[in-house]
Amino acid sequence: MSTIIAGPAGSGKSTELARRIRAARLEGSAPIVLGSSEPSLEALREKLDGDAAHAETIDRFALRLLRDAPSSGLERPLELIDDVAAAVIFERAAAPLLTLEWAEFVEAQVDPEVPGLRAPSRFLEAAFRLIRKLRSAQIAPDAFLQSALTGAAAFYAQPPNLAHPDLLFYTKDSYRDSLDVSAAELQRQYRREIDLAKILAKLYASYLDLLVSHGCLTARDAVAEATRVLHERPAEAAAVRERYPVAFVDDAQDLSLGELELLKAVYGDGLDGVTLAGDANSATERFRGARPDRVFAVAGERVDLVDQHRSPFALELAANHLAGSAARVPISASAEVGLSLFRAATRRAETQYISEYAIELLAAGAAHDDIVILFRSVANVRAYEEALLDRNVCVEIVGDLNLFLQPAALDALALLWNVHDPYRHDLLLRTLSGPAFALSDASLYTLCNEPPDAQAMLFESEQPESTRAGRWDAKRDLRLGWNVTRGDQDAQLTVPARERLLRFRALRTSWVRASRSLSLPDLARAIWDEGLARAGDAGSARADRQQRVLRRLLDRIDAFAGSHPDASLGEFLEYADARAQSDLEACESSTGPGAVRIMSIDAARGHEFDHVVLPNVRAGAFPRWYAPDAFLYSPSLGMIAKENAGDAVAARTAKFTYYMFRTKAREQYNKEERRAFVYALRRARRTALVTSSERSTRGITAPEFLTELQKAAIPGAIDRSDRWRPARTVYSVG
Repeated sequence: MSTIIAGPAGSGKSTELARRIRAARLEGSAPIVLGSSEPSLEALREKLDGDAAHAETIDRFALRLLRDAPSSGLERPLELIDDVAAAVIFERAAAPLLTLEWAEFVEAQVDPEVPGLRAPSRFLEAAFRLIRKLRSAQIAPDAFLQSALTGAAAFYAQPPNLAHPDLLFYTKDSYRDSLDVSAAELQRQYRREIDLAKILAKLYASYLDLLVSHGCLTARDAVAEATRVLHERPAEAAAVRERYPVAFVDDAQDLSLGELELLKAVYGDGLDGVTLAGDANSATERFRGARPDRVFAVAGERVDLVDQHRSPFALELAANHLAGSAARVPISASAEVGLSLFRAATRRAETQYISEYAIELLAAGAAHDDIVILFRSVANVRAYEEALLDRNVCVEIVGDLNLFLQPAALDALALLWNVHDPYRHDLLLRTLSGPAFALSDASLYTLCNEPPDAQAMLFESEQPESTRAGRWDAKRDLRLGWNVTRGDQDAQLTVPARERLLRFRALRTSWVRASRSLSLPDLARAIWDEGLARAGDAGSARADRQQRVLRRLLDRIDAFAGSHPDASLGEFLEYADARAQSDLEACESSTGPGAVRIMSIDAARGHEFDHVVLPNVRAGAFPRWYAPDAFLYSPSLGMIAKENAGDAVAARTAKFTYYMFRTKAREQYNKEERRAFVYALRRARRTALVTSSERSTRGITAPEFLTELQKAAIPGAIDRSDRWRPARTVYSVG
């Protein structure tokens, strides 16, 4: 029989799970410990003090099962890749679609005039997101197409009442014209929807052919393929069950249907021997495929934990107020801890207040690692990071951060590009204008000009072909690189500028020579040692930030070189460019203690901190605006295209407008954002600070959590909005 340990955040679920894991080991069992994500698993490992035995994420467990399977039907060796690499493969699979080379187009079986395809890049992004969800739910291409066709036939054969008063009232005025449709218009939308479903199904199948059959698996693919193998080979499932008779899963509320099916493939539909720990009210991944309702419905025995062991009384009151539930007095409640609220007039004032607040905590004895600043997303938190660095507070960002777009990483990558291709002028200018060589604008202007007495060279081995057409002068694409590598403009530079340029040219020559003998990681280290200037003073927060970014970048280079031992510098730089352009990049791993963490909520899952700061709590940031994709999918209704296509009479389709009303998708999305905020608030052991800037909205389209807390007048909460004035002197932590 399975067991579910349920309770709100801070009620001791992970502690109870760890106790049961130790007990199982003492009884002689060989338990396997699984986590839905690496952050939550990392937090559980800390509670187990290294006594976790087999502890891994579910996707790693699935990949191991596939590698151990005598015959999985997949080519070997299997490689686990992330969504950024998968997106590149997906674009390759979509190339025939974008060039209309599919036989269905040639034979006019499918009309390419489908919703979203007029903007190919946006279409592929939406299609990839949908296919990832389908893969997480283990819905195969054929099953997807069949349900899409069935759902479309059911909807258009007997359309709902599109003139219903409730539907009209719910729909914005600007979209009500989508409901004023004739039978002929509905038939036209139906044909477009069928074509869209066929295109997506073929694209899905083509993607799997390229991805799975070649042994490249994302986390979702590994889970799906392992489930398939275990269903096809019951003996292998029995062997896994015999090896791991009991299993423990933390943060079970974030399990997808695919992950649940994998557990069922091993332990049966009743999950006999599986202990799950989770809280349905902490589920923040439902729009990405999590199904806590299905997960918790499986459990046979339920253990409910209700006492709060982590959060102070004021925070528990605030969390329950936002969640709409009654509060219980926390066991750890004390009078010295609580909740602070602050609304600033400007973003700059908000960042300054947070930095001063962090300095006060550090001066009072808090360690850097005791403080976390939580955002819904850390993709755009530069202003908050800079405010802390200005006051010499060491910072590290963890979460959905694109490492390859960080300034320190761009400086380092620019040097590598200078060695590989000096005609990438944007990066060459970045290096020459940077602190290591510090050429002035006037010097750079000189280097970008044609020399007055240019002499043609007999051999120009590094001269590439210009890709521009028309009247554009091809030399303009090459001039800066020529002048820097050949020295044509050296005589026109000032003496200090010429000396700096000569130093760069000599260094580059030695780096090019070293690239023929050094390994990729060693080459990067050698180039950065000689060509990068230290950011800030020695021992400063800015110098620390630069070192943390470079260590992360070196880890990426080491990993790339490990998986591509024969790769060249150019191949790595192409890989880095693809990563820089992706919205799927993340940087979850920490590079060491001693810094205030700026984290996304997903990266903080399972962790707790003495002091939590929740900045930028306003509509559009936290919570984020609900922006539905160009098309959605429902197992019962099939495809729901948002945008009309062809001879459309309205911007949106009637089915999409109806679906938004029927499912209340925006309201459900806002509820998930509310759960995420409550979850973040309960990461705090002692204090929490909630801040925002500028005026709040009316909270109609998206809620305003800070305003709700201010109006609630929660006992123990202090509103500091009118009590703070910017410090006249700049404080810092040395």
